[in-house]
Amino acid sequence: MRILIRILGALVSRAPWLILGATLVLTVVFGALATTLEDATGQEGFAPESEEILASERISELFGEEATQTVMQVVVRSSDGDVLTADGLAASNDLVEALESSDASAFISDDPQQPGVVSYLLPVQQALGEQQIDPSTLDDDAVKQIYDDAVAEAGPELGFALQLVPEDAGDEPDTALILVFIDVPADVDGQIDREAAVADVIRSVDVADGLELRPFSFSLLFEDDDDIFGEIGRLFIQAFLIIIGVLLFVYWLKPGGNTGRLASIRRTITDTSVTMFTIVLVVLWMNGIGALLQQANILGPLTEVAQIVPILLIGLGVDYGIHLTSRYRDEVGLGQDVDASMGTAIGTVGIALVLATVTTAIGFLTNIFNPIPALRDFGILAAVGITVAFTLMLTFVPALRTVLDRRAQRGGRLPSDGMGATRDRLLPDIVARSSWLAEKMPIPTLLIAVVLGGAGYVGLANISTEFSFTDFLPEDAPVVVTLDIIEEDFGGGFGETTQVLIEGDDLETPAAFNAIADAVDAMGDTPDVLSIATPDGEAAQVESPVAVIQELLAPGPDGAPADPEFAELAVASGFDPETGRLEAGGDAAAIFDAARDRVPDRVSSVLADPNGTSEASVLEISTRAGEDRALDLRDALLDDLEPVAAAGFDVVITSQDIITGAIVTSLSASQVTSLVITLIAATLVLMVTFAIENRRPMLGVLTMIPVALVVLWTFGLMYLSGIPFGPVTATLTGLAVGIGVPYTIHMARRFDEDRRRYADINEAIRETTRNTGGALAGSAFTTAAGFGILITSTLVPFQQMGQVTAYAILLSLFGAIMVLPSLLVLWERWHRRRHSAAAPSVSEADTDVLFLASQPPA
Repeated sequence: MRILIRILGALVSRAPWLILGATLVLTVVFGALATTLEDATGQEGFAPESEEILASERISELFGEEATQTVMQVVVRSSDGDVLTADGLAASNDLVEALESSDASAFISDDPQQPGVVSYLLPVQQALGEQQIDPSTLDDDAVKQIYDDAVAEAGPELGFALQLVPEDAGDEPDTALILVFIDVPADVDGQIDREAAVADVIRSVDVADGLELRPFSFSLLFEDDDDIFGEIGRLFIQAFLIIIGVLLFVYWLKPGGNTGRLASIRRTITDTSVTMFTIVLVVLWMNGIGALLQQANILGPLTEVAQIVPILLIGLGVDYGIHLTSRYRDEVGLGQDVDASMGTAIGTVGIALVLATVTTAIGFLTNIFNPIPALRDFGILAAVGITVAFTLMLTFVPALRTVLDRRAQRGGRLPSDGMGATRDRLLPDIVARSSWLAEKMPIPTLLIAVVLGGAGYVGLANISTEFSFTDFLPEDAPVVVTLDIIEEDFGGGFGETTQVLIEGDDLETPAAFNAIADAVDAMGDTPDVLSIATPDGEAAQVESPVAVIQELLAPGPDGAPADPEFAELAVASGFDPETGRLEAGGDAAAIFDAARDRVPDRVSSVLADPNGTSEASVLEISTRAGEDRALDLRDALLDDLEPVAAAGFDVVITSQDIITGAIVTSLSASQVTSLVITLIAATLVLMVTFAIENRRPMLGVLTMIPVALVVLWTFGLMYLSGIPFGPVTATLTGLAVGIGVPYTIHMARRFDEDRRRYADINEAIRETTRNTGGALAGSAFTTAAGFGILITSTLVPFQQMGQVTAYAILLSLFGAIMVLPSLLVLWERWHRRRHSAAAPSVSEADTDVLFLASQPPA
């Protein structure tokens, strides 16, 4: 470690222009690579490799080649509180007319079995068609009367239309639904384009005042992918500007001696500019390396969580610059020349930054054990970013500063007097007073900290875990508002489909046919499965191999089979029309072969035969569980599908909401594991380092205790603030270590130096707290300002991230200047009593001991 720092110091001193040139070349290379970085939105990247996501991928592989059908839900809402009106009827008819006359008409389903548009006023529309009444002649009362009469005589077809009005809405519902069935291609981009085109037509329909049409489909949630990236860009710019303002304060050079006001201003601006320019390079390099890792299949497309890494680097990277710049200024102020001052700054601050970088990277890299790909990618990218920040801050920054200051030194323009005036600032003096706790009350201080840690653990055990694919959309986005209406008034609506993948040796057998038929029958009364009224009772809306055969056998208007030849073949093959089942010795393959001759697309959409035998089937179930009840629905359907499993077939139930539930489960299971791995790994690294550098491995343990408490305290505040554990706040463990460990490392290493310098332990801890504690306070304010901008985000996860980070920063500072000093004082007192010897004074042999008193002006 020391060798690395010495090499960097020598390279900066002897070849600063070489470093600057190499930085320029690498920036061009990484900048070009950064343009190839791939992004992702929605659930992509969040789904763990669970059986649900694997089943979804398998279904796409087996059944996704052909065009499929989706449902767009159009919310009709009236500010007057009633949509069963003449205006509502006109809007429904105008919507159909607008779709038919637009280019989007080619996308609307024209299946004879399924009308392209189904309105909540379908009973009225059918009655008017039969009676040949002009809709424009009706008033509100007439519309309501026709609707009531039609509902009273409703058959199975109209029974479905009744579900398009909220239950218990009364005679004047303020919302209702129109369903638009769209034929979409298998590829996601094509589906989004078609649904967006249909939605644009619907939004353009001119409706009466007080009435609105709000189209919704899940694809529309991600219609504007650029919104999230625009939000992140805005936050980055705002954080960047705020940090500049804070740095101008932190880097302010007090005029005095050979430092005039103009020189002070110039120096403050240049130090701020160098630090922030380096942050830009850090982000550029990180993105370039990220692109390389994507090409190597180490990283996937970057999700919203990974997109916030640049904002994190502003806070964490600037901290490196503050410590290096502050120590360099101190050395210049003490009278050393530029080269010697920079060498001392790199040699002293460098070791601490190496440790901070290693432990921070470990904190982030523990995410590679996370089952959620997005969090693994976040951890890897953040580790890359923090490593790049360390590299540039200890090479490019000192090289550039050396080149500029050598010239100023030769011209007598180096403001050395102002650069040395840091010790007597207000902030270090205030922070130094906190050492009183360590001097006078170390044990009570630690007891209180531990009790608060226990309370934090209670919060950790009870904190909720939440995830929604709408998390990364503004709460007031029109499509999100529409989804809220659908979930509140219609229990999730009609756009939800739950799929069942069934796989086995041969699904064209009587046993398989009958098992699927039994399962579908059982779904008729399953909660959150949509059903329609039939003469035989409620029937679940399920597309299945059984449904295809039953529709072919359905009677025509005269009561006779619509396809007598097929009906005759089915009966001859063992099909019993009374029970809807096949005899044990029946020929299911012959029935399905005949069905393929008649409706090949329908059969291929529910049965797959990749190897010449039907080895897979998919059931498409219309459901309305939403995210909240998705896992309960899955469990209920598993009970319904027990006959299929008992017949020897593998069954997996999947849907977008079930996958979301799997994500929540994985997040919940990973939080404690990630915490333990991070703390153990970081502790081992620090123990080994302190054992080699100082022959005191216990110092590594003491350094990590406040960090562990900080993590628990932060979880406790999350619980009290009502902030759930989610994809963004799941990064807390790595973030808390990334912020807390550098703080405690600086304090511990400075105290190890001060205990050698001062015979009195109290004086040693006081000086440590004054010098390094003051620097940490300035760094904490800067970091908090950078992260705090997240609170202004329109996206709830980022707002929560801003809050959590603010907690972690303030608590890390508290742990470093309140808790750690008490631990160090007790440890040193015990150590001295044990060896019955006074602390040694500083000798010449100690002059190369690393001294980490980097302190920014306050």
